[in-house]
Amino acid sequence: MKQDLIVILDLGSAQNTVLARQIRSIGVYSEIHPHDITAKELKDFENVKGIILNGGENRMVNGQAVNIRPEIYELGYPIISIDYPQSKCETKFEQIPDQEALKKFVFEECQAQANWNMKNFIEDQVALIRQQVGDKKVLLALSGGVDSSVVAAMLIKAVGQQLVCVHVNHGLMRKNESESVVKVFRDELHANLIYVDASERFLGKLENISDPEQKRKIIGSEFIRVFEEEAKKLEGIDFLGQGTIYPDIIESGTKTAKMVKSHHNVGGLPEDLKFQLVEPLKQLFKDEVRACGVELGLPHDMVYRQPFPGPGLGVRCLGAITRERLEAVRESDAILREEFAKAGLDKKVWQYFTVVPDFKSVGMKNNARVFEYMVIVRAINTIDAMTASIEKVDWDVLEKITKRILAEVENVNRVCYDMSPKPPATIEFE
Repeated sequence: MKQDLIVILDLGSAQNTVLARQIRSIGVYSEIHPHDITAKELKDFENVKGIILNGGENRMVNGQAVNIRPEIYELGYPIISIDYPQSKCETKFEQIPDQEALKKFVFEECQAQANWNMKNFIEDQVALIRQQVGDKKVLLALSGGVDSSVVAAMLIKAVGQQLVCVHVNHGLMRKNESESVVKVFRDELHANLIYVDASERFLGKLENISDPEQKRKIIGSEFIRVFEEEAKKLEGIDFLGQGTIYPDIIESGTKTAKMVKSHHNVGGLPEDLKFQLVEPLKQLFKDEVRACGVELGLPHDMVYRQPFPGPGLGVRCLGAITRERLEAVRESDAILREEFAKAGLDKKVWQYFTVVPDFKSVGMKNNARVFEYMVIVRAINTIDAMTASIEKVDWDVLEKITKRILAEVENVNRVCYDMSPKPPATIEFE
């Protein structure tokens, strides 16, 4: 069943995602599109019921105020504007409308049906995947994280054995992560899984690279190269499945919003990509991805596991990656996860991890002066990964974690707790 659609045109608002989530929360599907979308492009969407012009503080681009194309007004769709004085709309709001005003526009003026739910979404995506892929094969990067696991389940439902999963150990995985992925997907779920140990290859490419964006792009490009090499060993691989989700796209920058950071599956793809992309989750927020996984029948523990960035520990070993600091990140992260599980925080806290910066501080060990690294612990809660608050971890738990890290992790003499919400900080450090 094709779902009704309310289109949000981005005219400089920092609240686009808030509005999109408000509309989805009342059962109607909503997407964000650029201000300069053409009338033809809009008409090509199925089931558009209305348009919201969402203005805001980023309305100026290159010194000029952005505007929509005049022909958009002639399409006949109900249109309202929010904080956008240049529009021709009769209905205007100075800020994000309250829920009742939004419902009135969506259901009364647009005559939209509340048919946005995961069952319908999955049916639509399965049909689209089958139409796109046909009888060809799809290569999927299976990290074992939530996004790639849900994509795998979706693709299995859509094309079955036409899916080939590849797990690449890039040397930046958490402790025992690759072993766990192989055990769950190959041994328990009987997926068509290829395991590639490319850790030395990745670490060699990343040597002496300190810029976060360059690291992400190297990791993203190298991933594609590995997939291309694996694809050459197979027949009929024309498609690359990816776990791209909506925050990845938004944070990688839009025409009226500056880039927060590039994501390896958005900004890091090489121009000479030899695959067509299959990205069935690219319009979902993180909580919606989890709901999709539940609807697809994935185990609860898999769906609600810790989020893990595509570049892995590479963006938690700050600056130029060294094996010494990478091991410190890996071991301290394992201790943090173990102690959070003992305290029951693994079921309460959305994301928690450690990072090790690329500078040292003075300390004392065995009555001698040492110059070693620090471990920073981060624990945050969020719904959609667009904003985040700090978890107020019990002092006794933090003290236990600190003592274990200082006693068990080599080359570390300090443990700090990050108190920064998002914004102004991001969830990850790089």
